[in-house]
Amino acid sequence: MSEILEPVRRIVADAVRSRVVGPNADNRAQELFEAPGERWFAEDRPIRIIHADSCMFIGGLRALLFQSLHPLAMAGVATHSDYKADPWGRLQRTADFLAATTFGPASESQRAVDMVKRVHTRVVGTADDGRPYSANDPHLLKWVHIAEIDSFLAAHAKFGEIELSPEQRDGYVLDMSRIASALGVIDPPTSVAELEEQIAAYRPELRTSAPARDAARYLLLTPPLPIYQRPIYGLLGAAAVSLMPLWTRFPLRLPWLPVSERAVVRPAAQALTKTLRWALQPIPFTPSEQ
Repeated sequence: MSEILEPVRRIVADAVRSRVVGPNADNRAQELFEAPGERWFAEDRPIRIIHADSCMFIGGLRALLFQSLHPLAMAGVATHSDYKADPWGRLQRTADFLAATTFGPASESQRAVDMVKRVHTRVVGTADDGRPYSANDPHLLKWVHIAEIDSFLAAHAKFGEIELSPEQRDGYVLDMSRIASALGVIDPPTSVAELEEQIAAYRPELRTSAPARDAARYLLLTPPLPIYQRPIYGLLGAAAVSLMPLWTRFPLRLPWLPVSERAVVRPAAQALTKTLRWALQPIPFTPSEQ
């Protein structure tokens, strides 16, 4: 049976890695996972558990939807991002940043952070309401950060392979605070309770916008994929929507179908993430012995 399934596993793995990592997936994996040197995070840290799981595909989509609710953050994306012209390139850069900071040698982690900060210096402008924005603004950086880690935690809670304890969930927020601080976030949350408090503090600033709704339609309905791949992507998108707080649904014109989400979407998404987990293993997430 393994002789029959192995070619299938390889086809699925290669297809996913070519989209998420790019054509140099094997070389990049060696640079990050197998290179010698100290890491920012020990092998048993919660950040490694979450970021190694295939549920990150769902968490990433949820993060993009959630982040778009801040009008200044969305203005920067709409004006400066190439997410429509080159969506896979943007995904690959994001995935590489997470892999480098989570699993790579400390030198690669710092290099990834420095690169993002350099790119952010060019992301400045004025939103439609006349307010200036800058991607390196610590306040906006914090929103992007907390929306991201809230999304990754939500995805892992529903679709992750390993159930995390409350202490491990707090540990994940603490781990991510190191990356956030390196990027310029001031006082990032270090526990789930602090994360929830900070999200609540941002809620008065969040609202819908035409660019946010346009981004949601693009991400969920018109991804640049062959027809045969769209049902799988559509399931990932539906799973991401199912994790969005109810108060975010109407502003982004997202559906709320609680019965269908519980009975159909989430079980199907769990099966898909399990399949992706199988296809993408084994992956050398820890450095090999030197």
